Amino acid sequence: MGLKEFFKSSAVTIKLARKPTKHEFLMAIRITLIGVAAIGAITFVVKFLALAIQGM
Repeated sequence: MGLKEFFKSSAVTIKLARKPTKHEFLMAIRITLIGVAAIGAITFVVKFLALAIQGM
């Protein structure tokens, strides 16, 4: 892909982009927070199990 095609593709993408609605924005925040919480919970459980196994 040449530089010219890159800029052409970028221009098309920017023309199609739009500002999200309030509902879409809040949904994205919810999904992100659920993902962060899930990863944190999994990490906590793994760390807890590792400490429990090492303590034996």
